[in-house]
Amino acid sequence: MIRNIIFDMGGVLIRFDRAFFIQRLGIGPEDEALLMREVFRSLEWARMDRGSLTDAEAAVSICARVPEHLHDAVRRLVSMWDRPILPIEGMEELIRELKEKGYHIFLLSNASFRQHDYWPRIPASRYFEDTLVSADVGLVKPQPEIYRLAFEKFRIKPEESVFIDDAPANIEGAYYVGMPGIIFNDDVAAVRKQLAALGVDVAQAHV
Repeated sequence: MIRNIIFDMGGVLIRFDRAFFIQRLGIGPEDEALLMREVFRSLEWARMDRGSLTDAEAAVSICARVPEHLHDAVRRLVSMWDRPILPIEGMEELIRELKEKGYHIFLLSNASFRQHDYWPRIPASRYFEDTLVSADVGLVKPQPEIYRLAFEKFRIKPEESVFIDDAPANIEGAYYVGMPGIIFNDDVAAVRKQLAALGVDVAQAHV
């Protein structure tokens, strides 16, 4: 029986659209491509998630290899992509319903240390019992160790839990350690259907 629902954050609870974040800075196409590569596809970004670099350290490192006119954009992408927070439509309602029906709600996210600053501004955060953020533990999904640490921290069993994430590799990682998962593809109604198929008591969206 499923008792616990574990959610990813970026791309599941809130919009994490790298191209959108860059485009709203009003930068030309050539610089957009450069920022996508040097910020979001950088080693620094991966190291922020693992907790081996702070956001400030990452911004300094990235700025060292991009033109000066993009330094402010780099700092804003690293430190202010969450302003404003853009919730995924329908997800807060789903989480509230699950909470009201007695399910335990947790977060397992690959994110930097700064996650703790913006987490309270995510509307659905108030329904979560506990969180595990990759930077805090020096592990990232889909490493098996981070899922096992989550089970220990949350005091839950993998077979009584389900994990919702937008990255297939992270869901495969959950299956590897014995926890079923659902790949989120921007369709909350589909998640409701898949939760119901796992025996979760959740209303189905009406079309």
